[in-house]
Parts: sequence; structure tokens; C-alpha cells
Amino acid sequence: MAVAEPAANAHFLLIAFSFAALTYAFVTSDFSLKLVVLNSHSAKPMIYKISGVWGNHEGSMLLWVLILALFGATAAWFGNNLPPTLKARVLGVQGSISVAFLAFILFTSNPFLRLAVPPFDGQDLNPLLQDPGLAFHPPFLYLGYVGLSMAFSFAVAALIEGRVDAAWARWVRPWTLAAWVFLTIGIALGSWWAYYELGWGGFWFWDPVENASFMPWLLAAALLHSAIVVEKREALKSWTILLAIMAFGFSLIGTFIVRSGVITSVHAFANDPERGVFILMILAVFMGGALTLYAARVQAMEAKGVFSMVSRESGLVMNNILLAVSAFVVFIGTIWPLVAEMLWDRKLSVGEPFFNAAFTPFFVILGAILPLGAMLPWKRATLGRAARPLWAAFALSLSLAALAFAVQTGRGALGPVGLFLGAWLISGAAVDLFNRTGRGSFGSRLARMKRLPGADWGKAIAHSGLGVTMIGIAGLMAWHAEDIRVVQVKGSYDIAGYTLTLDKVERVQGPNYISTMGHVTVTKDGAQVAVLTPEKRVYPVAGMPTTEAAIDYGFLRDVYVVIGDPQDNGGWAMRTYYKPLANWIWAGSILMALGGMFSLFDRRYRVAAGARRRAPAAGVPAE
Repeated sequence: MAVAEPAANAHFLLIAFSFAALTYAFVTSDFSLKLVVLNSHSAKPMIYKISGVWGNHEGSMLLWVLILALFGATAAWFGNNLPPTLKARVLGVQGSISVAFLAFILFTSNPFLRLAVPPFDGQDLNPLLQDPGLAFHPPFLYLGYVGLSMAFSFAVAALIEGRVDAAWARWVRPWTLAAWVFLTIGIALGSWWAYYELGWGGFWFWDPVENASFMPWLLAAALLHSAIVVEKREALKSWTILLAIMAFGFSLIGTFIVRSGVITSVHAFANDPERGVFILMILAVFMGGALTLYAARVQAMEAKGVFSMVSRESGLVMNNILLAVSAFVVFIGTIWPLVAEMLWDRKLSVGEPFFNAAFTPFFVILGAILPLGAMLPWKRATLGRAARPLWAAFALSLSLAALAFAVQTGRGALGPVGLFLGAWLISGAAVDLFNRTGRGSFGSRLARMKRLPGADWGKAIAHSGLGVTMIGIAGLMAWHAEDIRVVQVKGSYDIAGYTLTLDKVERVQGPNYISTMGHVTVTKDGAQVAVLTPEKRVYPVAGMPTTEAAIDYGFLRDVYVVIGDPQDNGGWAMRTYYKPLANWIWAGSILMALGGMFSLFDRRYRVAAGARRRAPAAGVPAE
């Protein structure tokens, strides 16, 4: 037990030194290192030299282990309120995961392989990765992915001790919350990058690698809500432990999908069966061991709290079921092509139509019941009494949906339904927050809202963020417009009330690319709105073209322009999109992450930790 804390600190410092050495090699363009040759170039901008460290399989795995070590060290630094036995076991489990992945790096993915004869220059980083969004997307994603290892370590440590109680739930929630916040930011950054960089105008493509990060996010959200029930009512213990195991398990499954080559994806890192087998072995050992321990310790997870069918606990159970089933649907759609090829030798493609049809209903139901579930009292409740404060919110949401349905022409119900659900979530969260201020005048209750705990504000902000994202997704999918045509220089065309004119096309030399840049003037009702400069770039070293969309961002809409190749008649291929409410998708993600941060810094966690540290000194007599 005494060794655990200094070992976690030494582990982090040594891995950090290793990562710093690799970063230095990229920054200084040390082409005696094979990884630098394959993923860098001396003419590349500095930010992409640094992001090139994790823009490849080997470097990204070193980042993976660095973050794993960081979470272990953080538990050593800030875990003073933990019982010594539990803390040592958490650090032990976390360290064993590090051992497995360090072995994976050493035996299959060494980032420090050297070349006997270094070349004059490198082969450059994949041009699609030379983008600010992709520079920050992987670190945040890994902080979320790998952060779920702490929930796993706490679950296994609790099973080893044979004790799962309210105190354990209080300890595990902040770690899960931190991982969920990072995962939310990472997924949002990846979605935003796909939207503006790939030139397709979409924000989500149900790609296997996208799904690999989305499944742990869904299970982590379920775990957060389930841990509340354990903390408040000492119920759902076995389900919460299982969620903690499975959330990290799906992170490992995501690692396998990205790095084994079993599923083709535009963002897959590696195509090496040996690496895939090694990751499967890690998955089998940790998931198999944890689930075996889970089965052996079933008596320690006996529920104590009793609750009726209509209660806050039942609402959280329904929340968990919907989130878990949603994750299972995504998993089936992701893995089914692989199963079909293995069992029946058939190549299948499971795409957007399946996911939209199978996944959407569960989130519609979740959005519909969430405001009411948040208002229900613990243990026993009456639906009519709990719903009474929400009638105004329901009427407002229904009115907005009816207005949207009346204004739109020739469209389906997707937009109005999405607007209703989003408004219902936002207004319901506001009513729930206001309802927590007790009785009194409107002004006094508003004043008391400022003093509500951070967790209450965090829940309201996060639920509102989900509502904003739902409005954005529904609006973009229901009311978007698209135009594809050949445009002559000085030619004009219209889309969704805007007139676009291609003024000129010129050749521009970038730091490590050559660009064909169009200049497009956007006007509405004769007034200039924006001048956009879409590009088609060619990176000579990598020999690869990329599309750089030009977007006029707005609060209620985006005008999105992509320039293509020159045509035989002298014109240029142009693709234009009108994207209503697109930015609401990422604004909602930011709000969800912000809500998580409000909850994470709730004063109750700090007070409990401080009280624990001060307790031994309480018995010392004053001088």
C-alpha cells in the first residue's frame, strides 16, 4: 500500500519524459527516428509538427498510456479522502492496465525505432490531419476514453474489497464525470472537424470509429445517473458496477476497432492483425477478469433502498435502460458487417438509414421523459403532482413546434418534433432549477437560485445542452438545402434566398501546399452578406488533395461553399449548402460539457475531501 502512491507518481513522470522526448524529435525534425520520417516534414507548420506526435498509431498509443498514467497519478494526488486500502487497490488496477498497454507498445508499436541512414526530409503527415480541429480532437477524446479506466479501477477495487456503498458512488462520480466531459468535448471537436473539413456538409456519418467513441459516451452518461441512485438510495449497485466495467470495456473495443484493421474506416490508425490480437487479449483479460469477479461478489451488491414504480429512482432506471439500449443498437450496427463476413462470407454495409431508424426512437423517448423524471421525488411520487409545474413548459414547447409546422412548407414532422423535444428539455430544466428554490416571491427565488449547489446548475445546463443539440440536429436534417452545379467565373446562382457569385479563382502558395482558391460573394436582397474563399489544396510531399470548405457562420444558419475541379467548358464544379441551426449542435455539446464541469466542481465534493483531511487534527488540543 505504501508503494502504490510513489509508484503512480514515478510511472507518470517517466512516461511524460518519454512523451516529451518523442515530441522533441518531431519539433526538431529528427529524421533519424522512423516515426518522424513517416509523419512529419521540415516545411510543416509547428502546430502540426506537434500534433504529428499523436497523428499516428505509435505516438497516439504513447499518448494513451501517458493519460492512463496521468489519471493514476491524479488519484494519488487528490485521493486523500479515500480509505487507504481502496486507494491502493484503485492504483493497483490502474497500474495493471498500464502494464498491459506498455507491453503492447514495446512488443508491437515501438515509437522510437531508428533508421541507420536518415533521409533528408520526411513523408509529411496525412493532410486531412493538418487542421486545428484534429490537433486538439485526439487528446480530448483520449482523456475521455482513458479516463473511464478510473471508473473501471474503482469498480474492480470495490469488488475486491467486497464493499459497494454510497461512499463508493460519491468517490467514483467525479472521475466518471471528468471522463464524460472530456469525451463530450472530444466527440464535438471531431464532429465539427468532419463538418467543415471533409466538404460533405455533414456532422455525423455513423462511421465505425465515430461509433467507437459514442458508445462509451452513452454508457458513461448512464453510469453517472446510476451512481446517483447508489449515492442517494443505496440501490442499483450491481447495475452501476456493471456499467463501470462495460464503459471502459467499450473504450477497449473502440481501441480494437481503430487499430486492428478488422473494420474499414476513414479514420482507422492501423491495419495489423498482430496488434488486433494483442488488444483482444487485453480486452479478454480485463473484461473477463472483472466480470468473473463481479459474478463472485454478487452478495456484496445487495440493494438496500426500496422505491415505488413512480419515483426518481424509476426515472433514472428508465434513463439507464434507454441509454444502454441505444449503445447496444450502435454496437450491433457497427459490428454486424464483421459478423456477417465471418459467419456467412457476405460483405454488408450498415449505414445512416439503419442507425437513424433504430437509434432515433430511443433518444426521442429519452428527451420526452427526461424533464418529468428530473422533477420526481425520491422513493415515492405522484405523476400529476410532479408534472404540475411543467405544464407551462409543455405548452411553450408545443406552441413552438406548431409554429414551425405552420411556417414550413412541404416538409415532414422531423423539424417540429425536434424543436418540441429541444424546447421541452430546455424549459423543463429551467423549471426544475427554479422549483428547487422553495417558496416565496419571484425575486427572492431568483436570488436563491444563485446559491443552489453546482450539481443542480450542472444538471440543468447539461440537460439544456442536450435540448439545444436536439434542436440543431433536427433543424439541420429537416430544413437544409443543397445545390451542385458548374459555375462560370462571374456567374451567379441562388439557394435558400441567398445569391452567390463566383468572382474569381486563383492559385495560392501555402507553407506546404498549393491551393486553388475561389472568391465567392454572398448577397441577400441585394446586400452583401459575406465573401467566402473555398479552397482545393494539394500537398506535394504527400501527393494528396484536400477540400477546404468556406463557411459563413450564423446564429440561425450557415452558408457552406465547396469548390471542385475545373470543367471542360471553363467553369468550376461548386457544391453549396444552406445549413439551418448547424452551430446549435456544437453549442449544445459545449453546454453539456459546461454542465458536467459545474457538477464536477460542486462544493460538496471539496467540503467532503477537506473534512476528511482535517479530521485527524480535530482531536489535537489547542495550545
